[in-house]
Amino acid sequence: MKLSDLYWAGLTALALIVIRYQVEKWILTPLGLRLGLKNRTSLSYQKNKNPLLISRDPRLEAVWKGDKERLISFDQVAIKTALEQLEHSLSQRQLERWIRRKANCERSTRLERFTESSWRMLFYAFAFSFGIFTLWDKPWFADSFYCFKDYPRHVVSDREWWYYNLEFGFYLSLIVSQFTDVPKKDFMQMFIHHIVTIMLLTFSWTCNFVRIGTLVLVIHDFADIPLEAAKICRYLKTSDLVSNSVFGVFMLSWIFSRIGLLPYRVISYSSYYALGHVKFWPVYYIFNALLIALQILHVIWTFLILRIAYNAIYDDGVKDLREDSSLSSSPSGVEEDDDDKKSRTFNPAGGDTIDNVRRRITTPGETNNHIIANGKSNGLKSHH
Repeated sequence: MKLSDLYWAGLTALALIVIRYQVEKWILTPLGLRLGLKNRTSLSYQKNKNPLLISRDPRLEAVWKGDKERLISFDQVAIKTALEQLEHSLSQRQLERWIRRKANCERSTRLERFTESSWRMLFYAFAFSFGIFTLWDKPWFADSFYCFKDYPRHVVSDREWWYYNLEFGFYLSLIVSQFTDVPKKDFMQMFIHHIVTIMLLTFSWTCNFVRIGTLVLVIHDFADIPLEAAKICRYLKTSDLVSNSVFGVFMLSWIFSRIGLLPYRVISYSSYYALGHVKFWPVYYIFNALLIALQILHVIWTFLILRIAYNAIYDDGVKDLREDSSLSSSPSGVEEDDDDKKSRTFNPAGGDTIDNVRRRITTPGETNNHIIANGKSNGLKSHH
């Protein structure tokens, strides 16, 4: 393998970004709409004659941009300050309603999350299948010792080259798309994960550790398929039986592959069994340190998965501990204009209370963090 081959990985990343855009636009979005998911809607206040409730009023927009985080959390001081800036042209109840709808419009929709997870599931399923096809007849697929035997005189077949190039390009594309995808609370952990993975791929590619690299890739893809499937079930609000079953499959596959296979079939061989067969130099130590760092991330995420499982058993269902950030706390999101619903919960003594509004904004079932989960959002409690 040559360093110049990395050029092809960059081209593959660009191709995958274009393919993803087309697949999401022409296949996954129409599919999501057909399954009942709704697209983003704009702010609409036709029922209210107050001109300040027009969606793009500059005064409201200025207040929103100036103190968005505190307004989203309905901080009393921020609300009072905003009303003063608006010269009390709105009542507190009207401002709170506007904040809720504004937050809904900036929040990602379930359709957007559905298309994102569907694309990833399709890729992981294809990559895993191609990986099994590539490695099925290779001796190191059954015995990791062959990853280091006769090193570095390892010939890379065409199938191995294309498999590595495909995976390398995909992780490069994730670095780019992470800044445009649905925001996650574990953004930094995932960013570090992608950087570590790309560094591992680069070192293994240029130093001809392709055999051990292919094992790492196929082990990772195995658990990622049910992971994305669990997310999809959650976005589609499938039955509890389906959601929890898919999550159970994901949890078992994750523990088997990331906590079992990866340390046993990869890290133990690279750290111990390879000592008598590989001439060590600084890059090898870096390579092995990155593998261990990757495993540490897996252990952290495993604790999050177990927390989800605990909630599913002892609470009221499975939830996603890594979904969206502060603007993604409600499963209803921008998918419905529930002004009429809210009107039935107004405090008859003085309009909407802060507690009522907060309960409507943070309806149970959709907070954020990484690994997934499912279950009907109506029956969930709040979890890359």
